[in-house]
Amino acid sequence: MWKIVLSELLYLVNILVAVILGFAIGFERKLRYKEAGVRTHTIVCVGSALMMVISKYAFAGMESDGARIAAQIVSGIGFLGAGIIMFRGQKMHGLTTAAGIWATAGVGMAAGAGMYIVATGATVIVIAVQCICHIKCRLFSTKLFYQIKIVFRNDDGESVKIKELFAVDRLKSLSIVRDGESRVFKATLNTDKEYSSQKLDEIMTENPFIISIERTDEE
Repeated sequence: MWKIVLSELLYLVNILVAVILGFAIGFERKLRYKEAGVRTHTIVCVGSALMMVISKYAFAGMESDGARIAAQIVSGIGFLGAGIIMFRGQKMHGLTTAAGIWATAGVGMAAGAGMYIVATGATVIVIAVQCICHIKCRLFSTKLFYQIKIVFRNDDGESVKIKELFAVDRLKSLSIVRDGESRVFKATLNTDKEYSSQKLDEIMTENPFIISIERTDEE
């Protein structure tokens, strides 16, 4: 009887290790105000460790393949990750967080299997990669594009000047409206240069043929 209790207490150590490691990964995510933070990563890690303990020890000596339970953890975490990924405007959000949860599940599985060095090492690697990739360095930075909606009169080739002003090759979503003798162009352009409101106001002042400018980071 005491032998069984002692064994189960040792299994509980695996889960406690998963709690610590899941908390560490989640805390780094919380510091960056991500969708999934401490609670989500800790629970995922603990849940994976618990299922790993069950698959490894509960079916020991039986004909059933206990590894099947561990295999289902990977596909099960996929559903959780899919709920985090969102598509807003023209950008995908939550991919890194979903991948982090998937990796956290792997850490929990390693802890549940009693592979403490592997679990701890993987946790350090995951956190290190996240921290390194957030360093403000040109190598790791993602190029941002800003969308500008512009309305202007195009009576004497002003569209060419618009392209030169914003350093773009073409105008997107172009529509032309007649306004008396003038032609009014409504267009959208994407640029990697961020224009402040003051700069846009200066452009309008210096170019009277521009009727309006609107900057939107997402559609």
